[in-house]
Amino acid sequence: MKKTLKIAGCVCLALLIVVLSYVVYVFLSYHRIEDNLSLSSDGSASASVRTGTPYSVVSYNIGFGAYESDYSFFMDGGTESWAWSEERLDANLESIAQILKQQKADFYFVQEVDTDSTRSYHRDEAAVLRQTLTGYSSVWGQNYDSPFLFWPLTQPHGSSVSGLMTFSSAPIASSLRRSLPIEAGVMKLVDLDRCYTVSRVPMENGRELVLYAVHLSAYTSDGTIAVEQMKMLLSDMQSEYEKGNYCVCGGDFNKDLLGNSEEIFGVESGDYTWAQPLPDELFQGKNLTVAAPLDKENPVASCRNADAPYFEGQYVVTVDGFLVSSNVTVNSATVIDTGFAYSDHNPVTMTFVLQP
Repeated sequence: MKKTLKIAGCVCLALLIVVLSYVVYVFLSYHRIEDNLSLSSDGSASASVRTGTPYSVVSYNIGFGAYESDYSFFMDGGTESWAWSEERLDANLESIAQILKQQKADFYFVQEVDTDSTRSYHRDEAAVLRQTLTGYSSVWGQNYDSPFLFWPLTQPHGSSVSGLMTFSSAPIASSLRRSLPIEAGVMKLVDLDRCYTVSRVPMENGRELVLYAVHLSAYTSDGTIAVEQMKMLLSDMQSEYEKGNYCVCGGDFNKDLLGNSEEIFGVESGDYTWAQPLPDELFQGKNLTVAAPLDKENPVASCRNADAPYFEGQYVVTVDGFLVSSNVTVNSATVIDTGFAYSDHNPVTMTFVLQP
């Protein structure tokens, strides 16, 4: 009996040492990526940007190529931690790339683009998109670089290197990564790092079209940190507007951009409190507005909750969209309905004109 207890005690001690070692590893490995980091552009683009000309832009959170309609994610209450398989990942990425190409947009913002992640079999997804979207100048900015997450135990999520992409049919002269504020304490390990990228496109009138790609925090304790992130983003955009430049921002804001998605789509949010409306006071005194995608005759949400495979009646909300400065006229903003076949998000699109 004593021998059995001794063996059990040794096993428990060994497990405790392993767990404590892992906790130490996670905290020691955690780091924030450098702020004001210069980003390089790839590809070739030959178009020019003028005032008075209609342009189109598409934003798409591709969910690292894993979120097919039958996929659920463990951090949302589902079961999966990786893409189903390498073969299904590759096929899904190809479908995503083709959907983007079919839009023939002048500009693209793409989120959750992995380049070296366990969950996506270390595929360079940025390279896949670049191979399909030819004739564009493109920038990939690293959103986060997480240490190895040893959960779920059956298939650990692993490490993740993921980022934001911007594509422009006109040459991108320079691009910068800006670090966003994040939560302190243990929650920083859950929500990881966050950023937005700023890409500058010279215009024929001597001004600049400043393109902002963003993916705000989702896994936070109370959702308020995304408001702090918005304050920083809006302050930056306002500064560029006051310099005479044109600002277009697109991405996943993880906020209810419509303000009343429950009413529009006839679903109850229940315990899903992360997608709150943006406070109106954020925009007071600023020359900036939200372009929330919505076809009132045929409303389609931009995002589904990934706690289960997609089904009718699942919680849906529009968190993807655009911000523009007041010298940009928005002609339309809608959701492209893919039925969540390739991601837990639908792509969103906007047409706009830069005012003389």
